[in-house]
Order: sequence, then C-alpha cells, then structure tokens
Amino acid sequence: MTHHEAQNAAPDAVHHTGGVAGLLLAAGGGRRLGGRPKALLTHHGRPLVEHAVAVLRAGGCTRIHVVLGAEAAAVRARAELPGCVLVDNPEWVEGMGSSLRAGLESLAGTDAEAALVSLVDQPGIGPAAVARVLATYESRGSLAAAAYNGERGHPVLFGADHWAEIAATATGDRGARVYLRAHGDALTLVECGDVAQPYDIDTEADLVHLE
Repeated sequence: MTHHEAQNAAPDAVHHTGGVAGLLLAAGGGRRLGGRPKALLTHHGRPLVEHAVAVLRAGGCTRIHVVLGAEAAAVRARAELPGCVLVDNPEWVEGMGSSLRAGLESLAGTDAEAALVSLVDQPGIGPAAVARVLATYESRGSLAAAAYNGERGHPVLFGADHWAEIAATATGDRGARVYLRAHGDALTLVECGDVAQPYDIDTEADLVHLE
C-alpha cells in the first residue's frame, strides 16, 4: 500500500467507529511455505505484518490488536508495530480458530464494542474494503463481512454480543465459519470485489503477489 492509497482511504473511514478495534490474525507458521512465518514475509521491503496493520489504520481502525504465534519473538524484534497491542497465542499450531479466540479474549477486557478481523496473508485486501465493512458498525450486535462476487470473505466485523459464542465454536482452521453459517440471516454482506482481491499467501506460487 502506498502513502497515496492510505491518504485516499482515510476520508471514507470517517464514521462512528471509535468502538471498533482492528484484530489482525498473524500467527500462522507458513507450513506450505517451508515453515516461514507469514507475518515475516517481505512485502515492499518490510514484514508483511506491518503492511496489514497499515491497511487497518488507513481503513479507519484507530486501535489494533495483533495476534502472534509462529516466531513471535522474531516478529516483535523485526516488525515495527507502534501503538498495537501484541497478543501471544501459544496454541497457534491448532489453527486460526485459536488465534481468533486469543484475539477476542484480549479485547474482552477493553471498552471495544466490536472487532474488525483481518488476516495477515491477504495483501490484496486494502483500506477501501476495510472502510466499507467498518462503515456497517452500529452496535454491539453488529455482524458483517466483506463479500467477493457474493462469496463471504474478510475482513469480518463482530459486535461484542457475538464474541462468546464465536470463541466457543472457533476450532481448527475454521475460525468463525460455523457461527457465521448459523447466523446468516443476521449477517450483512458488503460487496468488495471491485476494490480488493481476497487471495491468500499460502504456497510458494502465491509469493508472486508480494513485492
């Protein structure tokens, strides 16, 4: 993301969103990438986790919790993440569900009324998509997700009223999938296919998306 893109995204993020915390899941060990932690992959000359945090900020998240797992100490040492709350997930090998639980638990003791959840390995999702999903926030009961050609993706916004049940069903790599499927009638889908690409950096072939 360039500075120009960040500046252009900021006005769209003006909304009553002070109660929303950005929650970045960045604990993955990159098993299919030869064991290279995804947070430390290089993008624009810096760790990918820095890019992901910058996207959340440019999209309108003024406070951000980052869940770390694989090589957490190295991420803390190499990545510049000022102003972020860094959350260690010692159970990161269990999958994304454990990171989501750790992140929501870290927010439970704050005054946050919702969490906007994004993934560190989706650099094709920029501040415009974050701002669109963030703009759906109304209350602790809010539930929304970005959609790409009608298919649900990230980022996802969970009002605090949903956190306990999401945490109870977040296992393995499923994250909140089970909960969202069960509460589809309450979920607002926000089409973002015109402003973002939801690819993941999972394999060596996917590294072509990094610069």
